[in-house]
Amino acid sequence: MEQEELDIQINKDSEPDDPKKYVSLKYLLISISLSVLGMAIVFYYTYTPGLFDNVSMKRLPGLGIAIVVSFLRVWFSATKIRFLADKEIDWLAAFRIILVWDFTSAITPSSIGGAPMATYAMSKENIKLGKSTAIILYALLLDMILFAILVPLLVVAGFYYKVIPNNIGWVGQGVMFIIYGALLLYALLTSYAIFVNPRIMRRLITWIFKIKFLRKYRAKAENEAHLLEKTSRELKRRPFSFLLKAFSISSLSWLARIWLPTIIVLSFMPADVMLSFLRSVAMNLAGLFMPTPGGSGGMEGLFALFQGPLMASRAYFIGISVFLWRLISYYITIGLGMMATTWYVKRTVDDTFLDKNNGDGEAEVGSDTGEKARLSV
Repeated sequence: MEQEELDIQINKDSEPDDPKKYVSLKYLLISISLSVLGMAIVFYYTYTPGLFDNVSMKRLPGLGIAIVVSFLRVWFSATKIRFLADKEIDWLAAFRIILVWDFTSAITPSSIGGAPMATYAMSKENIKLGKSTAIILYALLLDMILFAILVPLLVVAGFYYKVIPNNIGWVGQGVMFIIYGALLLYALLTSYAIFVNPRIMRRLITWIFKIKFLRKYRAKAENEAHLLEKTSRELKRRPFSFLLKAFSISSLSWLARIWLPTIIVLSFMPADVMLSFLRSVAMNLAGLFMPTPGGSGGMEGLFALFQGPLMASRAYFIGISVFLWRLISYYITIGLGMMATTWYVKRTVDDTFLDKNNGDGEAEVGSDTGEKARLSV
């Protein structure tokens, strides 16, 4: 098949999905219910009467800092999207896209994620499908490069700090090392496939999807592999400074996400800042493997397991810390993301209505001179 025919087939088979496929009340209710359940369990085991009498007012401004850092995470993420899109979209569009991406990631199963909805949002911002897919792959690559750096740093830091707390037991520690290994391997494979040999990844995908129960997904998988190869060629044409700048922006977004739990902890009591930060890195990496929508239920537990021991002397603060962390990082994201998603859904409805009316025919309009003009409706 010629290159042009492949491109036509990709565009045909990769139309942006209907947003209603990913944004549903069922997903939203499941995600919020699991989050509330997780917080309720933590509160049950840590709540102490007179909790708020122990709050130090001079530390509470830290919560304001946490909100600013949370906004910076969104801003850096929007900056990354706009930069990868070669500034073809304005700032408002970049914010809408990232809010929709975060929102869908927060309420859908991890097997779906926010990428399909982000692709749809980009198409509504007049970014071509091929380029929007490339942006998603760029973003994935930047994350993988960061993970490839963070995992060895955590392993080395483990010789000096108790990054993996004792309270998760030897089973939990084993799971964390499996997560480290899986992320590092995935990062190396992704980097190799994009920078070194994208053809071998395409062949591997083609071979894997020859398996009987995977054959029905073969065409879509091959399209994605072809897009990966095209993205690789485009990346290789970019100067190294482009990748370096994109990686710096992406890393700042992740650092804002990682610092947030530590800032919340310090808003209630003094703690070992470096240990809290390292544990926040570990819990965020572990959260990537949570099967629930947005890690709901599991992330609350991870906060208690990783940050809780740092607050052992005032364990009654753990529950309120979990609540405020999820409020700032999760519930506000859901609220803003819901507004952005509603904007795209409304725009889709409006576009459909206009397309339908534009196909209804033409109306005749009489002019002042009695001549008739044709007016498309």
